[in-house]
Parts: sequence; structure tokens; C-alpha cells
Amino acid sequence: MGAIDLPKSPNVFHPEKPSAVGSRNSLAQEYRDQQNEVNQLLEEEANKVIHHLTSRLPKDVLERLDVMGGLKEKLYNYFNQNYQNMFNRYMVTTEDEMVKKVRNFIDKEETKVLSRYTPKEIADLLDAVGGADKFNTGEIEKSIVNIYGHLQGHVQRGVNELETHTNSILRQKTDTGAFVRGENAYSIVKCSFKDNLVKPKTVTDVKLSVNILDSELISPIFHYQVTVEYLIKDLLSKHIIDVIDKEVERVKDERIDQGLEELSDSEILFTKMNKVEGYTDDDLDNPKSKRYSVIAKTIMERINDLRAEIDPETFDALNVRENIKKIVDIENIRNRGFNTAINSITSILDTSKMGYQYIENLKNGREVIIREYEDTDTANLPDERYSIKLRYFDNAQLIEDRKAYDVQMKSFETEVQHLSDLLEVIYQDSKSAFKVTDFEDLAKKNKNRIKKIIKDKSGEPLYEDIAKVWDEISFVRPAETEVERSNRTYIYEKDRIRNRIILMRDKMKKMYDYLYPIERRVMENRLSFLEKEYYKFDYTINPYHLQPGLLLDVDITSIKRKKATLDAMANVLNEFLHGVSKGFQDAAFASFSRRRSTVREDISQSFGAGEDNPKETAASYLDMVGSTDSAATTEAGAAPKAPKAIPAPKRGRKAGGVVDAKPRKRGRKAGSRNRGGDSGLREI
Repeated sequence: MGAIDLPKSPNVFHPEKPSAVGSRNSLAQEYRDQQNEVNQLLEEEANKVIHHLTSRLPKDVLERLDVMGGLKEKLYNYFNQNYQNMFNRYMVTTEDEMVKKVRNFIDKEETKVLSRYTPKEIADLLDAVGGADKFNTGEIEKSIVNIYGHLQGHVQRGVNELETHTNSILRQKTDTGAFVRGENAYSIVKCSFKDNLVKPKTVTDVKLSVNILDSELISPIFHYQVTVEYLIKDLLSKHIIDVIDKEVERVKDERIDQGLEELSDSEILFTKMNKVEGYTDDDLDNPKSKRYSVIAKTIMERINDLRAEIDPETFDALNVRENIKKIVDIENIRNRGFNTAINSITSILDTSKMGYQYIENLKNGREVIIREYEDTDTANLPDERYSIKLRYFDNAQLIEDRKAYDVQMKSFETEVQHLSDLLEVIYQDSKSAFKVTDFEDLAKKNKNRIKKIIKDKSGEPLYEDIAKVWDEISFVRPAETEVERSNRTYIYEKDRIRNRIILMRDKMKKMYDYLYPIERRVMENRLSFLEKEYYKFDYTINPYHLQPGLLLDVDITSIKRKKATLDAMANVLNEFLHGVSKGFQDAAFASFSRRRSTVREDISQSFGAGEDNPKETAASYLDMVGSTDSAATTEAGAAPKAPKAIPAPKRGRKAGGVVDAKPRKRGRKAGSRNRGGDSGLREI
């Protein structure tokens, strides 16, 4: 046998080639003729039986039997069939036993590989003495999981750094996209790049603010001052919502099993609303109210206005309220969310080689301040630095912040307007009464001539008699609606202040030229101060743009050509958001499933008998044949017929196949997220 006749790979299929797929010959038999051996065995067995019959049966009986013809052929076929059955059973049994042996061998070898952190001899000894169920390997498994988790975190961080550098190279510039990737871009409230005041050509100052809403936090955050009653009611509300969700899922499954149409998004929403009254109500005084089905009314009354701390004079360890508070404190519901966020950001900074010299954790205020350097004087700080402010706030705090923002904005308008009025008075006093200085003087000088020559003939009013609406600083502002009154952007006011500052500076240059009297120096100092403070204020976040939740405020200073802190902070931010936030979830996409029109019955084929009517099956077969004939006619040149609509299948389970009854949610649960770093690791 030449080398060309050997099978090239296991994909070769041939009934005679040795060791090919489907072959009856094997290379292990060293080219023995298996077919001849089988024929010899069957021939011998058939001859033995025929010889036995001829020696035992009478002669007259033998004459009636066709011994050498049909009888021998029947015996031969009988032996052949039984031999094949026995051989097939033997092969199946052998293959099954071989698969078991191989599987057990692979499992044993994998166990040896996984237990490489302990001596193999000890692992084998423990397994031989007691078996897997006698010794607890939980701690070893935890160590292995943590080791693999840390390894995965470092690999993920390296991939993120590579991705960040690649994006910056492709962009050929630094922008907002270098910080937060697409899935978290919605959380950015403000991102601003500006040149450093001291070194504008080489250093960049970056302001980045990220707002994570309450509904997006993996672990909910509560203020330290919230009452125990508020915490328990929040837990009860989540419990009710979970029960209602289960009820709605059961209703959806029942409709699917009955072959009914799926509920739409609005129907699901209305179904949930209608089921709320089945678990709670607004009757506060009735102890048998549904709102007290989980926790009794007497217990809710005991914990009324019970806060994080109890007055030592009234503390009694045997009271009901103290024990309820102790149960809540043991669960650590009050501090769990904020502590998780702090641990996440600090551990990510440590593992990302972004150390910090200053941290102030205002636990009761739910605020933490982290700076790379303790000093706050920019003159003494390097050009690569960062500072982070992490703060949690609720709606009440936002309302007060908005009030303060309104007052500060009004104060800037007042101060700038006052300086503008002062400058205007000095400017008017500096003008000569006998010569034209500006457009206003020229218009005043020719006012009477315009009236006599032009306006008297046309009958139009004079310019001075027309109400002046445009102040030549900013365009006319449209009337406010309820949206603008509830969400003050202050874009119009900020543009007015900025334009007024520019106009005042130009007017001072025009007035004094190269002269620097005391009046100019005083006004320029005041203008510089107001401009500096205003831009600092404009650099902050407008609280009208925030929603209750977690605010991450990052200030970065980095060298333009180096960008070391920028790239490192981008990885920190993405890893932090991935570990703390569930992300934005669109309910329409989360509940999306394949429509009935895209599910075909002819794809789910089976060998078992279906539930269809035989007459309907025959009719559908005739329709299929008819459609095939029409297709052939179409190819021949005739006009094509409209295809028949395929009926929507029943979504229930049929014999021979399982149709997906439940829609698959595309969103991921919080507990199943891969953190991608050390901060997200949790021991099993």
C-alpha cells in the first residue's frame, strides 16, 4: 500500500480504507482480511449444522429437504445476522466503557492540574483515603478563584490601557471619548478641556463629572440620617415589586402555553399597576390592611422616627425598637452601598498605580475627597496630578444646591452690572462736549436733521421714540415655559456676563489707550477678579442638570504630550463605573423577544407524531406541492403568484422539540456582572 493510499485525515469517509470514517477495516489489524475471516467463520458454522443434520435425520427426510440449497443459505444468513448483532452490541459496549475510562482519566488529570497549589501526593492521598466528599476543599477553591480573578483583572486592565492608547493614536487628539466608553457615555454630566492658566501651551486642565442615578446603582446608597422606618419601607417596596414581577411572568407563561398573543410593553405595565392593590393599600389606621401583611402595624409604630442613633438615656436593649434597629444594623443596609463605592474607587486607584496622599472620608455626609497630593497650592504642585470628589446626594440636597446656585448667579450679574455702570459713567464724563466720540454722539448731533428731512415726510417715528428691545449684548430672550423655570440652564445669563466682560475690557482700552490712571487700574483689577471668579463658577456643575444619586467629580491636570494621568484615569473611571453601576437599561430592549411571525414550524422537525390534524397536514402538503409547481411555472416565464402566509405557530411545547416560551432578556443582572478588576472580586 503506497503512501498516497493512506487516509489524510479523520475526515476521510470510505467503507474499505483502513481507519477511515465508516470503514470496516482498521490499521490496528495489520491488514488482515476481515471479510474472509468472517466468511470462513460463518461457512464453518453452517457446515457443522448441516453435517449434524445429515448424520441424524432419516434418509427419506433428507430427500425432502434441500440441504445443499435453501437450507444452507438460510443457516448462513441466520448466523451472519446473529454475529452482526453480537458484534454491534460488543462494539457499543466497548465504546461506552472506553468513553467512561477516558472521561474519568481526563477528570483525574484536570483535578491534578487544578490542585497544583498543593502537593500532588497529598491531593492523591486525600482522595484515596476519604474521597471528594470527606474533605472540604472550599478554601483551596476560594484561593484559586481569587487568583484567577486577580489575573483576569490585570489582563483586563492591560487590555483597557491598550484600547485607550489605540484610540488616542487614531484620534490624534485628546477628547471626551478618551475617558468614558460608549456604554457609560450617558452618565457624563460635564467634561471640559481647557489650557492651564500658568502653562497654557504645555499643560491641560480637565474637568469631568459623572452622575450615577439611584436606579443604576448595584448596591443602593442611603444617607446616614435616614430612619429605620424608611429603610424597612424601602425593602418592603422592593419585595412587593419582585412579587408582582413574578406574578406577571406567570401570567405571560400561561398565555404562551395557551397559544395566545404575547403581552405588549404597555399591557405588561398596566398589568403590574393593577396588581399593586393586591399587596398594599393606603389605609394607614387599619391593622388588617394589606400594607401590614408582611410587617405588623404595631412594629411599624414602634420604629416611627427611629434614626441611626438612639439617645443613651432612653436606650434599652430589651425594647422592640432597639432589637429591630439591631437587626437592620447587622444587615448593614444603611452603610453598605456607600462603603462599597469607596472600597471600589480606592482599590482601583491602588492597583492602577494611581496613589494618593490625601483622603477625607465624610461618612455621615456621604462624601469622600481624594487628592494625589496633600498640598492645594497649584504653584507647588507638579503638572501631572488629579483630585476626586465622590458625593451622594438626595433630592432635598439638590433643592438647596439649586437655591445657592441661583443666588450666586444673581450676585455675579449684580457685580458685573455695577462695574459696567461705573465704567459707563466714567466714559460719559470723559467725552468732550464739542466733538464726536462715538456713534451715540453722531446720532444726537444729527437728530433734528433726520427728523426734518426724512421722518416728517415719511411719517415714521424717530429712533429715540421707539422702544429699544435689543441691548446689543445678547439677542432677545424668548419667553420662559415651565420646562425652563424648573430646569434653569443659565446659558443666556452666562453669555450675557461673558459678552459684557469682553465689551468692558474693549471699552477701557479705547478710553485710556496707553494711559494708566488710578481709575483704569482699579477697574481692571476689579474686572480681572470678577472674570476669574466667574470662570471658576462656570467651571462647576449646574445642580439643575443633576439627579439624585452618586456624583463623581474629577479634576485632572496633565501634560499635553505625555497624558499619563489622563490615560490612567480613563481606565480607573471605566472600571469604577463597571463595578458600581448597572448601567442604562432600556425596558423595550430588555423585554424584546422574537415575534411569532419570525418563528417557523417547519424548522422544529421531529420524528414523533405531532398534534396536527392529518387532514390539515395533507392539505398543507398539497399547498406545498402547488407552490412548487407555481414556482416552476414562474421560472418558465409565467406570472408569479402571491405566496401564502405561513400561520403563526403555537408557542406551547410539542412532541419532538421545545419552542422557547419565555422571552430572553438581553440585560444582565447585577450579581452576574464581570467586574473586570480587583475591586469587583468577591470571595465565594
